[in-house]
Amino acid sequence: MKKTASTAVVALAVATALGTLSAPAMADEKEKCYGVSLAGANDCAAGPGTTCAGTSTVDYQGNAWTLVPAGTCETMELPDGRMGSLSALDRDLPAS
Repeated sequence: MKKTASTAVVALAVATALGTLSAPAMADEKEKCYGVSLAGANDCAAGPGTTCAGTSTVDYQGNAWTLVPAGTCETMELPDGRMGSLSALDRDLPAS
């Protein structure tokens, strides 16, 4: 009985340690979310005529992305019923 109890304690300790190691990694996961950044606040890819970070010219520009916590992009609350997207959008693009 004593050996079974100590084996269970060791197994529980290992499981707890492994769970602790994987939790921070999940919390740090990010995904590209298009159409959620304010003008000049995108992380990268703001469509034709732009280069990278901070180059979007329109609030919520559909072809500009920002890194957000994984799993939150498509549920973010934005003005006027807008939604974030995991792929580029054709809305709120700068005038040509």
